[in-house]
Amino acid sequence: MFIDYHTHHARCGHAVGELEEYVKKGIEIGLAQIGLSDHMPLLHVDPATYLPEMAMPMEELPRYVEECLALKEKYKGQIDVRVGLEGDYIEGCEEQIERIVKAYPWDYVIGSVHFLGEWDITDFRQTAGWEGKNKLAVYEQYYDAVMKAAATGFYDYIGHIDVIKRFGFKPDEDVTHLENAALEAVKKHGLAIELNASGLRTPVKEMFPSRRMLDYAYELGIPLTIGSDAHQPERLGQYLEEARAALKEVGYTQLATFNCRKIMLIDF
Repeated sequence: MFIDYHTHHARCGHAVGELEEYVKKGIEIGLAQIGLSDHMPLLHVDPATYLPEMAMPMEELPRYVEECLALKEKYKGQIDVRVGLEGDYIEGCEEQIERIVKAYPWDYVIGSVHFLGEWDITDFRQTAGWEGKNKLAVYEQYYDAVMKAAATGFYDYIGHIDVIKRFGFKPDEDVTHLENAALEAVKKHGLAIELNASGLRTPVKEMFPSRRMLDYAYELGIPLTIGSDAHQPERLGQYLEEARAALKEVGYTQLATFNCRKIMLIDF
């Protein structure tokens, strides 16, 4: 079973390609399921005065869902389209996030932490934010947010759980206890995680999560899905063979899929 549950599209502003292009590309490369999972609109910063091309405008959200549902029907029998959302966890915005999660017929919602306050730690334009900061304190803040996201009940799985490492900024101190606590929170609240292969094309040159975290996730019995985090149609499925091989080495034999917010494990 070949699946890709993490994709982005032109509507979010920092990806290229229309939704239908991704679906057609998925058929071309032999995906059985494709998850359309664009970014939730920004809630805690003003898109007009923040940085451009961060996420889809709020007025586009219903149109995004309508287009996803139309493609799901149009390509039925050729590829199974799953309608998703990468729903940022923003501390203090829980009520707004919950309204979005409940307003639409999602197949799944990814819980991802990109922002610490108004700082997007995943944005290459904002790496200067690390300057003068205690890296361990940043990691503590990040993993605290991941644990809070897991506890909300809004999400089906946690996306790129250790993305804080993306640009290679790491504390001198060991952060195993922080990573383990985040995975234990995922387990406690009955969520899955993803193996996000896009880390291989970032400065850290490592998938999200690391092999050590994968091993611990397997030990805890956490279900796992897989995604390329493609922001261009030609990157759909990128590095997923490497990701599948890594999962098999760890011991995983099944992947998590989602339909109407319900999880189903499939052999791969």
